[in-house]
Amino acid sequence: MSLEIKGFIETSLVDWDGKMVSVVFLPGCNFRCPYCQNIDLIDHPEKFKTIPEERIFEYLDSHKDFIDGVCITGGEPTLHKNSGLTEFIKKIKQKGFLVKLDTNGSDPDYMKELVEDNLIDFVAMDIKAPLEDYNKATNVKVNTGAIKESILFLLSGNIDHEFRTTVVPTITGVPEIEEISKLIAGAKKFMLQQFEPENCKDIELRKLKPYSKEIISEMMHSAKKHTENVAYRGK
Repeated sequence: MSLEIKGFIETSLVDWDGKMVSVVFLPGCNFRCPYCQNIDLIDHPEKFKTIPEERIFEYLDSHKDFIDGVCITGGEPTLHKNSGLTEFIKKIKQKGFLVKLDTNGSDPDYMKELVEDNLIDFVAMDIKAPLEDYNKATNVKVNTGAIKESILFLLSGNIDHEFRTTVVPTITGVPEIEEISKLIAGAKKFMLQQFEPENCKDIELRKLKPYSKEIISEMMHSAKKHTENVAYRGK
């Protein structure tokens, strides 16, 4: 079964700290976060041409001395577990490349399966909000038990990881960031990501200004009470 790939970045230095990677984008998501930046990829994947796997592997084969690995992102990649994702990852690993999975953590069983089969080397999991606020943050009804299970699995030390939260005015403020940091206490890294209003899904959110550097600094200070390695990504 051929995986439906809707985007490919040949080289990136920002998707996996310290590594040069190619980035593969998969369509669809089970969340509808109002601040999402990839809305067409989720709601209208038909707008994008499907990229043959062969093109990905041709590029990787010709840049083995340059590319460290592949970041698989979306959308939500784990939705493709029955549509060729596992087989695709196996081919990448057989060629000697590292694999990073970006996920919202909604399918802990599949994530565990990939880890236990040594098919991924790094997981970046988005934490949308404190668990009690997940439905508001995602605009869908979320099984927060699955989210917590994914968090606990990553915290158990089975695989290198980072948790990341996009800091959105009206959704994630300083108190929410502290609650999230309690939830992931002991994580290898907690990355705060700046909200980008310009192209987000919710038109009303496009009117908001991102948090100032002062508030971001306050968030980081609050998070460090519970999670030692806190970083920030954004302008």
